[in-house]
Amino acid sequence: MPKLTKKAEPRTDELGIEPSKTAAPLPSLPRLKLSLRLMHNDEIALGPGKAELLTAIAETGSISAAGKSMNMSYRRAWMLVDVMNRCFKSPLVETAKGGSHGGGAWLTPLGKEVLAHYQAMDNATKQVAAAYLGLFENLMEESVPNSTKA
Repeated sequence: MPKLTKKAEPRTDELGIEPSKTAAPLPSLPRLKLSLRLMHNDEIALGPGKAELLTAIAETGSISAAGKSMNMSYRRAWMLVDVMNRCFKSPLVETAKGGSHGGGAWLTPLGKEVLAHYQAMDNATKQVAAAYLGLFENLMEESVPNSTKA
């Protein structure tokens, strides 16, 4: 079988992140899949899912709606918020109980700051890792997706 020629098109997005699941993967090219987690004692204080939840709370003004937007139960969303609120010096999310005007949730100033710092650190980490991705190109076995070796 002849060797596949490498296409000149980009292998990953601008941050070196794995292409979308809908795009067909390119053969023999390394991809990155990074997941940054900030630990506090034995708990994950902040990670990709919690950062996404914080973003959704900021956008929707509701823990319930944020959870639903992520296909997550209210209980699970609330438990994640509780862990984040306990891990930092003060809460990242505050809530108001329902009533005639309804309840709601919002990020505190610390919550906004923590989310911004996490997103900056996550982007920087991915950019640095992407710069090293080329080192692996000639070290990985050549293969074609969905094919078998003879």
